[in-house]
Amino acid sequence: MKKSEYKIHIIGAGISGLIAAKVLEESGYHPTILEASDSVGGRVKSDIVEGYSLDHGFQVLLTSYPAAKKYLDFKTLDLQELLPGAIIFKDGKSQSIGDPLRNISFLFPTIFSSIGNISDKIKILQLNSSLQKKDLKKIFTSTEKTTLQYLQDFGFSNKIIQQFFKPFFSGIFLEPNLETSSRMFEFVYKMFGNGFAAIPKNGMQAIPNQIYNSLENTKIQFETRVKEVKNNRIILVDGTEIETNFTIIATEASSLISNLNNQEIAWKSCDTLYFETENRILKNPIIGLIADENALINNIFYHTSVTTSTKNKKELLSVTVVKKHQLSEENLIEKVKNDLQNFCGIKNVTFLKRYEIKKALPKLSNLQYKLSHTETQLNSSVFLAGDVLLNGSLNAAMIAGEKAAFGVIKTLEDGLIVEELTSEYQ
Repeated sequence: MKKSEYKIHIIGAGISGLIAAKVLEESGYHPTILEASDSVGGRVKSDIVEGYSLDHGFQVLLTSYPAAKKYLDFKTLDLQELLPGAIIFKDGKSQSIGDPLRNISFLFPTIFSSIGNISDKIKILQLNSSLQKKDLKKIFTSTEKTTLQYLQDFGFSNKIIQQFFKPFFSGIFLEPNLETSSRMFEFVYKMFGNGFAAIPKNGMQAIPNQIYNSLENTKIQFETRVKEVKNNRIILVDGTEIETNFTIIATEASSLISNLNNQEIAWKSCDTLYFETENRILKNPIIGLIADENALINNIFYHTSVTTSTKNKKELLSVTVVKKHQLSEENLIEKVKNDLQNFCGIKNVTFLKRYEIKKALPKLSNLQYKLSHTETQLNSSVFLAGDVLLNGSLNAAMIAGEKAAFGVIKTLEDGLIVEELTSEYQ
């Protein structure tokens, strides 16, 4: 049988599923993707609303992600870099803090800021230095503890933890108490130190779109919901049965495989609300952190502070909420508006859209960075992908999709030496 004649199905057109298709194509196979929605991207999507490009949640691409550097064309994405720092809102005032080694304008604001003491600022330099020397293998084999405990053990004061680390990393980890594994903290901190946070000019949807548009021999069936996966059959919600030789499940698998019913993934959720404003209080592309424990909102960002493909006369502001709440949408909008005014001095905002993201990031323990292709194999014909296999990141989604594809290739081509991730992922 020719390679192109094998029936290989990928469930899910998120980042992991698209990378799996790309790797299979590069080895001569012609996979088919079954996608429940009407577009690619999974958790990385954008909409056009009132002329603005709205990402499904405030997301950025870390340019130092090894897998992203391997699979994405950064130049074509026209990445718009954010400044390597933050504006901290506290007690009605704002202060800048950032990395002066990458942007000299942060030198004096950081030195003279009241965010943390002199000892904290020395410890930040020590943390930077130690993580630059620590390779990813060591990071992901280190003893796990909570990020909060890690920071306390490192000797940081409660003040800098509460006013910088907690609001900054709560927005990344999507949980307010820094309960996330210290491995993820070290990994993300190292990635920030090695590169920049950036947003494509066309929004985050440009990332999956680029991968999808590079596919030449992959079929994709949108609005195709899968009910169950068996060894050589895929059963759709409408009762249609699809014969297959191999299946890669690049979405949550627990509801699709009978013997995984008790292994559901726990998820972190968040709310992102978009507003239109007349002016920007943050003139540069930098994140704003709200360091007041009484605030519901966690961070703000003006998307019009970077170059976008849309043309707008006013400003686009996103607000992220990671704290749990029971507010109706109407009350949530009102609370967020009040917080913007009370903590940031932002008035006269016009609500555009709310994204309630119930499955924003997987809640995982024993985080890993790499896995072998055999670890993606559930049985002789079914393979798993997705960042849930490793850690909650776009980088992990790419690696898992790649490895699942390698697993199928290895099974089909017995004896073939399958390319493994080498030093570029170290």
